[in-house]
Amino acid sequence: MVVPITRYAKSGNVHIAYQVFGSGPNDLVFVPGFISHLENYWEHPDLARWLLRLGSFARVIMFDKRGTGLSDPVAAVPSLDLRMDDVRAVMDAAGSERAAVLGVSEGGALAALFAATYPQRCQQAVLYGAWARFPVPAEVLEPLFKYIDRAWGNGLSLAAFAPSRQTDPAMLHWWGRFERLGASPAGVTAVLRMCAETDVSDIVSSIRVPTLVIHCKDDALIPLETGRFLAQSIPGARLVELPGQDHLFFLHEQIGDYVEEFLTGSVSAPESERVLATVLFTDIVGSTARAEQIGDRRWRDLLDAHHASVRRELARYRGSEVKSLGDGFLATFDGPARAIRCARAITEAIRPLEIQIRCGLHTGEIEITGNDVQGIAVHIASRVSALAGAGETLVSRTVKDLVAGSGLHFEERGRHALKGLLEPMELYAASP
Repeated sequence: MVVPITRYAKSGNVHIAYQVFGSGPNDLVFVPGFISHLENYWEHPDLARWLLRLGSFARVIMFDKRGTGLSDPVAAVPSLDLRMDDVRAVMDAAGSERAAVLGVSEGGALAALFAATYPQRCQQAVLYGAWARFPVPAEVLEPLFKYIDRAWGNGLSLAAFAPSRQTDPAMLHWWGRFERLGASPAGVTAVLRMCAETDVSDIVSSIRVPTLVIHCKDDALIPLETGRFLAQSIPGARLVELPGQDHLFFLHEQIGDYVEEFLTGSVSAPESERVLATVLFTDIVGSTARAEQIGDRRWRDLLDAHHASVRRELARYRGSEVKSLGDGFLATFDGPARAIRCARAITEAIRPLEIQIRCGLHTGEIEITGNDVQGIAVHIASRVSALAGAGETLVSRTVKDLVAGSGLHFEERGRHALKGLLEPMELYAASP
């Protein structure tokens, strides 16, 4: 994946950071929530996939609002009027005369005001998790202000934005970085106080462009009633109620389908991509017995530490995590040598946890569909992994042959019949 280049548009005396990516007959301006950071967006796999989904049917223009992310800092939180100027400046810089606007959360009010004020430049509007009048009461905001003042950057506000992911170590780590990069404690406090004063209730009825309102039925942060109010107040607006309580937009993949259908009139069939890749499976040896030995709570803590170690090494060796499999991982690599070295590094990294893993690798053509991978190469890697011993990295003959000259060493493990293959396959253990 190639991260789009960050550029700057001039809005008055302020530089607004923006990116353009994707292709399609329509331009789509993405208006972010209370804070954002364009380049940090692409570091989270779920968020990157969500953005690429938009880019599959539209030319997407997204930006950091002034005072946040990579845009110029400002002495005071700007009014919605100034932020509208920023939207126009970014569209002008990107060469967009008219575009659909997608506003999420706090960005929804700005998108709504822009749609009402500049219908000649806004062809459609999509509002997700948005509000006309800020619905979070003061008694809920005060603890958040205390957190911002004392511990901003630790990621603990994730519990409010995505309750289902609040115990995910990788997500907490990324969210903490997102907090720090999005705005300083003083900056985010000012943004939230502005949110508390925002009220566009009187103008939403003036929106005359086709509008789609999307809201989660059990949104833990912004109640569904706020979305229903928008849909009822905007002439001809359509309301889609999604299941779930997470406010974070990119945790809801189906939003992309609704936006595509709204902009283009149809939803494209999911396309699969076939590529050559090295597939890695990891698995903790004797996990059931160990869990019974130390108890559920300690086992959960041990799993969290294991997952964090695996993800660190995957990032270090440029592996792509496909999914966690309870006590193991499925990942892909664009180079077999790095995949082997990553497997060995993971084995060493989790040794202090007093657990052992087995690893299996195979290189072949895989089919990428959505967030998953399929194909015979995936099945072979899984079966190779199942044959590995504790602390062993077992690879297929294909992998061994591809890394000739890399300095890696192997020990023969014989020929094995693998389910689904007509001929036995030669397997090798990568030497430490």
